[in-house]
Amino acid sequence: MDLSIFGYQFMQNAILSAFLGGIACATVGVFVVLMHMPFIGVCMAHAAFAGALLGLWLGFNPLVGAFTFSLLSAAIIGPLADRGELSPETSLGVIFSLMLGLAFLFMGLMPGTKSGALELLWGSILTNTRSDIIFLGIVTIVVVGLVFVFYKEIQATIFHRDMALSVGLPATLILYGVLFLTGATITASLRSIGGLLIFSLILNPAAAAYQLTYSMKRMFLLSAGFGVLSGWTGLLISYLFNIPSGATIVVTSSVIFMIAAIFSPKRKVKGWQEKQVSEE
Repeated sequence: MDLSIFGYQFMQNAILSAFLGGIACATVGVFVVLMHMPFIGVCMAHAAFAGALLGLWLGFNPLVGAFTFSLLSAAIIGPLADRGELSPETSLGVIFSLMLGLAFLFMGLMPGTKSGALELLWGSILTNTRSDIIFLGIVTIVVVGLVFVFYKEIQATIFHRDMALSVGLPATLILYGVLFLTGATITASLRSIGGLLIFSLILNPAAAAYQLTYSMKRMFLLSAGFGVLSGWTGLLISYLFNIPSGATIVVTSSVIFMIAAIFSPKRKVKGWQEKQVSEE
């Protein structure tokens, strides 16, 4: 293996992007898993993709469109579930259908070649620029920082939202904040992983961590570790075999989940499904 490739700027950018994206996606993935809303990644990924395509069509920065659409979908999901007496899954399904339709509409209206749209769809971590990394780094710091500062409030909201409200915690605000963080993370990772695959990198590391621990703190740490491992291992494999990096990263994260599920101590505990992840 020719190690000189790691001396090039584009590969260094890719390695750093995989590190930051793995941490950010895996961190918000813990929320998705514990709130039993795996479809949220799919919904917001397509919302971000639709916004990015609107940017390509109208000629402004695609990430601005992606960020706007993902936050807009996050702002709709919560109130739609609360006021319309719909389950979060149903709300996500409605938003997903809308965003998927808009994505195909904007792609069809784009003149000329669709190469830019396909790059956002599949991702291209090897083309990340320094500005992409800065944006991803800011989002990662914000996500990790907010989890660290508001850990107890987030934990209470995830497991006992009604009780959190009864003791005066802004549980609804925290829930919406989690949705906004998810949207921001997807937007920041869109160019690296792609709109079609990003939800897998959010879900798989957290689901793998869930198999191995009952502690929420350890779940955050394990999930982040699995996210970075998926990114770096997938990047290395894609380089060695000359295959798409985004897809390889997602497949790697899926393999990590399967290994964690096989060796999960929870498989040996009868009725572990009823035991929630909590703090020891």
